[in-house]
Amino acid sequence: MATSREALSKFCARECDKIPYQFNKGEKMLKILFSPSEGKNSGGRETKNPLFGALNARDEILGEYYKIVRGGDEEEIKNLFGFKKFSECAPFLSDLDGSELMCAIERYQGVAYDYLEFFTLTEQAKEYLKRNAIIFSNLYGPILGGDAIANYKVKQGNDVGKIAPDKFYKERFGYQLDLYLAKDELLDLRAGYYDKFYKISKPYTTLKFLKDGKTISHWAKAYRGIVLKQVAKHNINSMKEFMELEIEGLSVLEIKVIKNKTEIVYNSN
Repeated sequence: MATSREALSKFCARECDKIPYQFNKGEKMLKILFSPSEGKNSGGRETKNPLFGALNARDEILGEYYKIVRGGDEEEIKNLFGFKKFSECAPFLSDLDGSELMCAIERYQGVAYDYLEFFTLTEQAKEYLKRNAIIFSNLYGPILGGDAIANYKVKQGNDVGKIAPDKFYKERFGYQLDLYLAKDELLDLRAGYYDKFYKISKPYTTLKFLKDGKTISHWAKAYRGIVLKQVAKHNINSMKEFMELEIEGLSVLEIKVIKNKTEIVYNSN
């Protein structure tokens, strides 16, 4: 069922209240769309708070996840998590309702997050990422970097029970994201797969990385992490400021504009 406009209005008001006063004056900001990672850090000490988006918007998909994990069917659990051995599933079998919580930007580990080096950043830069990064989770959908989440496991591309996460979140969160991001500029650092979760309808910027004229894949993850780190360190609040930012190891080759997408093509030195 589509989310009502009344619920969406409440959602927008609640999300604006999360933003510190000095950033809550209606001025344009830079928001960064980012991918999750298969790897997760365990533990966490965060307090449970409402996640980004309308209340109860995730209930159906979380219900399917609970049903599988609590059901105890080893094959079904292994398939959901993407593991071959059931023994590998142990860290993710805790009930999400009672799990330790950690901010999303801290929870993930992988190539992009290794190069982000979140724990080396200043408190100001950390807060920037918690406020301005939107991560597209395979279980939770779009969440703010500062949203507290459990140590879950859903292999990219897998359905959660009867639900395909990309279709589920595109249907339920597309309009909410349009409203939330209406006044902001967008830097889309997501891997291509996560385009399916949210189709951007306004002008946005994305990056492409080349080495010797060829598109790179593994190192593209690293450069996304490096770019996100530099954006946070320098408190970048607009694409104008971003274009003035020098990033070590990268030089701009060209800038392409295709409909509402501006693509900055970098050469890796």
